[in-house]
Amino acid sequence: MQSTQMDYFPILMQALLAVGFVVGMIFISSKLGPKRSSVNKDKNFECGIESQGNARIPFSVKYFLVAILFVLFDVEVIFLYPWAINFKELGIEGMIKMVIFMMLLLVGFFYIIKKKALDWE
Repeated sequence: MQSTQMDYFPILMQALLAVGFVVGMIFISSKLGPKRSSVNKDKNFECGIESQGNARIPFSVKYFLVAILFVLFDVEVIFLYPWAINFKELGIEGMIKMVIFMMLLLVGFFYIIKKKALDWE
């Protein structure tokens, strides 16, 4: 069965409706919402603590590096779950592919350790 452009029309309509709804709600709330401004309202506020000094003080890139590495390895490990669920159906071919995947994961992990990306000092 070959699909035509009309088969995608409901998807286009749903996307346009969703985008239109979001844009419409933002527009309506900006027109109808209160517009009060005061010195206290315009102050920076963080967790109930008054801000002191410049908010633009630099801090170590290591924090971001660890966060990005966590997300990277966390997302890669998520791929283990579907493999474990379908282990029997995938057979030896699935096992070989997962061993290759895990080896690439370990190579990346050892590379990170060698570059001392996780050392905080």
